[in-house]
Amino acid sequence: MARDTGRPPSPPPAALREYRKKRDFSRTPEPEGGSAAGGRSDRTFVIQKHAATRLHYDFRLELEGTLKSWAVPKGPSLDPLERRLAMHVEDHPIEYGSFEGIIPKGEYGGGTVLLWDRGTWEPEEDPHKGYHAGSLKFTLHGEKLKGSWALVRINDKRQTRDAGKSWLLIKHRDAEARPAKVLIIDAAPTESVATGRSMEEIAAAGDRVWHSKGGGEAKPSPEPAAVATGRRPAAVRKPRSPALAPQDEPGARRGRLPKFVPLQLATLAAKAPPGEEWLHELKFDGYRILARLEDGKVRLMSRNERDWTAKFPAVAESVARLPVSTAMLDGEVAVFQPDGKTSFQALQNAASGEDTAVVSRTWPSTSSIWTGGT
Repeated sequence: MARDTGRPPSPPPAALREYRKKRDFSRTPEPEGGSAAGGRSDRTFVIQKHAATRLHYDFRLELEGTLKSWAVPKGPSLDPLERRLAMHVEDHPIEYGSFEGIIPKGEYGGGTVLLWDRGTWEPEEDPHKGYHAGSLKFTLHGEKLKGSWALVRINDKRQTRDAGKSWLLIKHRDAEARPAKVLIIDAAPTESVATGRSMEEIAAAGDRVWHSKGGGEAKPSPEPAAVATGRRPAAVRKPRSPALAPQDEPGARRGRLPKFVPLQLATLAAKAPPGEEWLHELKFDGYRILARLEDGKVRLMSRNERDWTAKFPAVAESVARLPVSTAMLDGEVAVFQPDGKTSFQALQNAASGEDTAVVSRTWPSTSSIWTGGT
């Protein structure tokens, strides 16, 4: 196989012009890009799972000082007969290869980015001639993808708008090839190769964003809730002096606050149970959430124990202001409309950061305080 070691040490002056033109780097955590260090014999490649307007996989190969990039709507396939459409997009800076996090809504490509695969690649022919001719053949050495591949430009004279942008990502027949029934995007671990997290966990936490200063590594953000919603997190407020006395409640007993307790989910029944010991409420169209409060620190968790604190900072602030030092609250987060009905669509908008004020008017329908502490 041909190994090219003579790539330019930095991208050409105009290589990142389109990339930078599409982005406001005062708002997006993506890297602006600078000079790339040269001298390595191996080239890097990366595949980023990108939940933008439509879910797709961004396939990027380091070449000529930048990451040549293609958006693959269905993701790569190990079947040589499955030729996946790959739309050529603007070159990205080399630094983008370690980006994982949240691109703010309203920005170009807004959504969650997960580092799905990474590694090195070897050109099987002259990569510069192949790329510019529209036929690039290479071998991948990734954590999920391996073996021989090709990117081939579709030369269709009938194309006008996307002329030259439509390519095909093709797996060559080798030991790494698999039949179509084996979908690599499902068979391989779907979590990030960098952090081990899922798309949902990255979106909920928002605690890894790109910092262009400091060596080009993804670093924890000091304000994770601010990344997802634009508001400051509430988990640092000091608790007020408790006004409640849980120890005086009938049947209460002292104990350590658990990390999580199963949510009290509804049970299907043919009719409502009778008796004065039952309380009845309307069904709210929202998210069932467990709020854990301990020494002023709040964590909001889904029924699957995923951290959703960053999605509802106003709710976390309200819980932090409760006159108790420890509590567990099992409730429904919902958004009320002027007519008194709840709107799940409005709640989704609030959770994604499109509308944060509306969440501050909602906190749970029914709440149960765990009385294991004082």
